[in-house]
Amino acid sequence: MSFIDLPEGLAERIIQCNSTYTVRFGVRLRGRMYSFVGWRSVHSEHCEPVKGGLRFAADADAEEVEALAALMTLKCALVDVPFGGSKGALKIDPREWSVPELERITRRFTQELTKRGLIGPGLNVPAPDVGTGEREMAWMVDEFRRANPTDVVNARACVTGKPLSKGGIAGRTEATGRGVQFAIQSYLRDSRTPGIGGRRDLNDTSVVVQGFGNVGYHAAKFLSEQDGARITVVAERDGYVADPEGLAVEALKQHQVRTGSVLGFAGAKSFAGDMSGLEAPCDILIPAALENAIHGDNAERIKAELIVEAANGPVTFDANKILRSRGATILPDLYVNAGGVVVSYFEWVKNLTHIPFGLMERRRRERCNQTIATALERMTGKSFPADMRDEFLEGGAEIDLVRSGLEDVMRNTWESMAGLLEAEPELGDYRTAAYVTAIRRIAAAYEAIGI
Repeated sequence: MSFIDLPEGLAERIIQCNSTYTVRFGVRLRGRMYSFVGWRSVHSEHCEPVKGGLRFAADADAEEVEALAALMTLKCALVDVPFGGSKGALKIDPREWSVPELERITRRFTQELTKRGLIGPGLNVPAPDVGTGEREMAWMVDEFRRANPTDVVNARACVTGKPLSKGGIAGRTEATGRGVQFAIQSYLRDSRTPGIGGRRDLNDTSVVVQGFGNVGYHAAKFLSEQDGARITVVAERDGYVADPEGLAVEALKQHQVRTGSVLGFAGAKSFAGDMSGLEAPCDILIPAALENAIHGDNAERIKAELIVEAANGPVTFDANKILRSRGATILPDLYVNAGGVVVSYFEWVKNLTHIPFGLMERRRRERCNQTIATALERMTGKSFPADMRDEFLEGGAEIDLVRSGLEDVMRNTWESMAGLLEAEPELGDYRTAAYVTAIRRIAAAYEAIGI
């Protein structure tokens, strides 16, 4: 069944990637020449610049990069940020190389992207992805500036996800995990949804998290520390740990950093080599690892009432049908993990304006809040509550404004998606509603520019 009426030929235009570039280059390391291959795919330039992560992975290939670029186009359209979709990858296992070697490889890759116009503030803006982070983005922006000495004013905007010292933005590291939290809150806040067993809050709900990298860790941390959820299982590539009373997320992360694994965490039961952690009974399942974690072979054993796709494509087509047939609700990746690109947009804007968020208004807001507090004290004859005073008088640091902006985008996006599903119930689920919302916006953009 078709839910979108598109002009003839436009659907084909939206489906196809505009271009995929393969770059091969050599780097002299360890006394010999090593060859590397990477890709940068541009899915759609209906809105420019294009935006998308850059991953370092041994199993990367061009087809995966194109699929992820298409997902970025849809994701940006859904949350209504002004980017087209792109994605990149370098076929490499970062664990096999020392930090100085990785730096040389990353810089050479950046050179190849730069001379082909595949990176730039107004062209194509990479960000961290699997196997990359702030460190790699700092190397890339430095190399881009060296290659463009006459364009240093906006050069920092050539990538996002940078360290704060290199033009990054507060809250970018936590952004995707924070977005997961806001997505779940939006679902529970909406009276049109069944909630979780009829409940509208997360207090004492059981949550299983698969993948304890940046996204899974931050989502688990915020849900447990701020919303009162119990993180009962954390699953990783070498097994999982479980505690029905709730894992101490921060302590578990420190254990993982020290040992390289979540296994062996004190106070929890470890299941080494067992990949069935995501099948444990729970209210909410958050797959936050790689693609296809939930598939036709294990979907029947998934017990969660709500599946929240923090990873890209964690539920296969077959698994999606099985889960829906038994009444599970799935919040799609297109929406759930969009927090990263939203805050990347904030960082890009910050780099282009050269003004930190809040700089022009923070002190004025503090003075206004002080005036309000003083007026309330005079009117009531009572002192302003001491436990609330500091927070009330705070004018808003950059991270507060970033979190506020991200929450607003996630709430508005939820309303667009859920509102469409209410208006057109034949769409069936939130995933379809998200795709229809995004594609309609992309189609409108193409028609507006005469394509």
